[in-house]
Amino acid sequence: MSLGFPTESVKEGTAELLVPKLDAFKQKKEDYAPSKAPVFYNPRMKLNRDIAILVLQAYQRTLNRDIYVAEPLAGCGVRGIRFAKEVVGICTVLLNDINPEACRLAELNAYRNNTSRLVSISNHDANFFLSQYAAPYKRLDYVDIDPFGSPVPYLDSAIRALRDGGMLALTATDLAPLCGVYPKAALRKYGGLPLRTEYCHEIAVRLLSGCLAVTAAKHDIAVNILFSHSTDHYIRVYASLHHGARKADKSIQNMGFILHCFTCFHREISRGTFLSSTGRCSECGAPLKAAGPLWLGNIAERRFCERVEQAMTDRRFDLGKRVVKTVISVKEESDAPITYYVVDKICDKLGIPVPPLKRVIENLKKKGFQALPTHFHSRGVKTDAASSKVIEAIKTAL
Repeated sequence: MSLGFPTESVKEGTAELLVPKLDAFKQKKEDYAPSKAPVFYNPRMKLNRDIAILVLQAYQRTLNRDIYVAEPLAGCGVRGIRFAKEVVGICTVLLNDINPEACRLAELNAYRNNTSRLVSISNHDANFFLSQYAAPYKRLDYVDIDPFGSPVPYLDSAIRALRDGGMLALTATDLAPLCGVYPKAALRKYGGLPLRTEYCHEIAVRLLSGCLAVTAAKHDIAVNILFSHSTDHYIRVYASLHHGARKADKSIQNMGFILHCFTCFHREISRGTFLSSTGRCSECGAPLKAAGPLWLGNIAERRFCERVEQAMTDRRFDLGKRVVKTVISVKEESDAPITYYVVDKICDKLGIPVPPLKRVIENLKKKGFQALPTHFHSRGVKTDAASSKVIEAIKTAL
């Protein structure tokens, strides 16, 4: 099969794949090669795909039956082909891309990896592709939306294409709006305002989760966030969807606001989809700023995380320390308080040296508070202690 552009062979997981030779499409040093290539492929998303395989295997074991999987934005097919090769219990992987060259490359990769009997490839607009599975007896078990930018344009069609209890995986790479650099864009796309705080990446996950919950509720569908993580330039959310108006009403009760004080680091939550006033900080009296409406429920479920961890121990290849660390960290954080404190940020404002994070966490635990590190930030600590107590623990740790 002639592709008409330079390719190279790469190994990812157990798959051997032909992908665009990215160096051939960089004219300037600052060029983002994946977007310049005729078919999209991003090697930096390997960790994303590794974790997706673990999560999908954990979900399949939860259902304990063969499952139907779809990737509407498949590119060269690396994710879907790895699903077909590495996840036990998949009967069909539906790959789709609007780019005909991507479809040709995905077809070749499916053949090279002996997955053609499981993999079906189509060349359509992603929303049109998903709409074909909206009828009750055609719906899918798992849909993976991994776009270049925001997944929001595909939410409605993805939700409608999933059966009751199905799983939706979402990637968002537009962190500038979600982390508060462009708040108007975040409000326009996700229906909530971000804040440029030290825990902005968690706000980003909660904004995406909240947008999903509100969108699903329009279809009388509830969401349950089973796993999520923030890595490098993107965030990732995995949610199960459950049909029923009452369930959707209950799901929406997880919406609310995070109120933040930029003077003393205090933060608090306000439940509900409307906020009449932000008020003033109970610690120092300064005005509070609000992020939201966003998801205030759990952004990972411990029992499901344990299944993901189990799937990780069954892998036939080395996942790498970072995947292992992320999965374990997300599990440990599943019952942790909302938001986190970044020790360096506090020390910078106070003009004091930065103590070891471990010592700060130990000091908080000695005072009877919950305290643990977070995967969101290497110097972050999740705790139910007030900001004044966190500052006290930092000073004591010096």
